Amino acid sequence: MFSMFVDPRFSETDALGHINNTVLPVWFEQARTPIFRFFTPSLAVEEWELILAKIEVNFLKQLYYAKQIEIRTYIESVGTRSFVVYHEAWQEGEKAADGKAVMVHFDHETQLTKAIPDSIKALLAAHLLKE
Repeated sequence: MFSMFVDPRFSETDALGHINNTVLPVWFEQARTPIFRFFTPSLAVEEWELILAKIEVNFLKQLYYAKQIEIRTYIESVGTRSFVVYHEAWQEGEKAADGKAVMVHFDHETQLTKAIPDSIKALLAAHLLKE
C-alpha cells in the first residue's frame, strides 16, 4: 500500500461546503505517482509507458475543507498488459470515497499495448490489495 496525505484547499470546496466531486480523481492520480515511477522512474513524459483506460469513483461520505485526508493506494490486480489500481480516501478515521483506475502498458510510438515486464509485475505485486 502507498499512503499520501492531502490538506484540502479552500478552492477545492463547492457551494455546499464540501470537497467537490471533481477533486477525487485528481488526488487519486497524484497518489499513483509511485506506481508511475515503476514504469518511468524519471517521470519524463517523452519516456511515458502508461495510458489510463478507465476510472471510477464512489462517494461514500462527504469530505471537508480544513481536515486532512489520507489517500491509500493498492494494486487490485495485474494482467499481461494492464493492471487495476484501487484507491481509498479517508478523513477522520472513516472511508469517505474509493475508486479504481485501469492502467494500460502502452507504446506511444507504435500506438499498441505491450506486455508488462516481469520485474515490474513483481513491484506491483508487492502492493496487492489483501481482502
